[in-house]
Amino acid sequence: MCYSQTTVKVLLASPRGFCAGVDRAIEIVELALQAYQPPVYVRKEIVHNRFVVEDLAARGAVFVEELSEVPAGGVVVFSAHGIAPAVRADAAARGLRTIDATCPLVTKVHLEVTRFLEEGYELVLVGHAGHDEVVGTMGEAPGRIRLVTCVGDATALAVERPDRLMVLTQTTLSMDDTAAIMAELRRRFPRLSLPPSDDICYATRNRQQAVKALAGRAPLILVVGAPNSSNSIRLVEVAKDAGARAHLVNHVGEVQWDWFQGVEVVGVSAGASAPDSIVREVINTILSRFGGSVEEVRTVKETVHFVIPPELETALKSRGLVAAKR
Repeated sequence: MCYSQTTVKVLLASPRGFCAGVDRAIEIVELALQAYQPPVYVRKEIVHNRFVVEDLAARGAVFVEELSEVPAGGVVVFSAHGIAPAVRADAAARGLRTIDATCPLVTKVHLEVTRFLEEGYELVLVGHAGHDEVVGTMGEAPGRIRLVTCVGDATALAVERPDRLMVLTQTTLSMDDTAAIMAELRRRFPRLSLPPSDDICYATRNRQQAVKALAGRAPLILVVGAPNSSNSIRLVEVAKDAGARAHLVNHVGEVQWDWFQGVEVVGVSAGASAPDSIVREVINTILSRFGGSVEEVRTVKETVHFVIPPELETALKSRGLVAAKR
């Protein structure tokens, strides 16, 4: 179908796409392939993006759902979303060589679980049921963490120690949705405690703020990201809440061009695990179809960098290799 369409101005969110945790996780798999040689096994998707997974698989990474699929003595990388201690123990029992690519900001939440339980707190985790990060975090203390997924859960929550109640969160939640849940928890439990620093990660916050900035100028926003990417889904929700029409697309083939009817300005962002090459393909296709220009809308500059695990650095040095600076 053809439309009489003016040129389109593309507002490109910055920051967008890969965060420091995703960069580190991908780098860990790449370096593990150099240090140990293929096959290197990866438990679950290293990050929630099939293009990243397929690229690493083409280089010799083997993605598995469970450790039982890894042969004895194999090298296995744990994904960026974190794992329960039981998984780590299973790997040790099977004699596997492990490399932990858990995002350090997810590790922070795991450490908080241990710390606050030891200090006698009852724990509540705000997050999405079944998400890999939530499964790993709750696995730190099976049966001892109550999951709250929405305001309704907060209203219905029953606790034993309202005077010693600590709330933690998944790192990739909507800031606005989480604020509403927190408000209800505070109403129910006035003595509610929070960790010294927020659990929602800097990258999630920055990308949501960037999308809000786009929504003030663009009636249509495309978020490039996988359908199982929590932070990408949250970006779509944030854009809609800010008044824009928003769609999640895994790649340019999922863009429906009738969305553009009557649209002169479109915003484009990407979830924290979406490669920039996919974003550029979406933008270039829009421009080739309609003509127009691109304006980058920068809300904050990110400078966060996480180092690779020391055991991987040691393995690289043993082969005379050095991790390149990304």
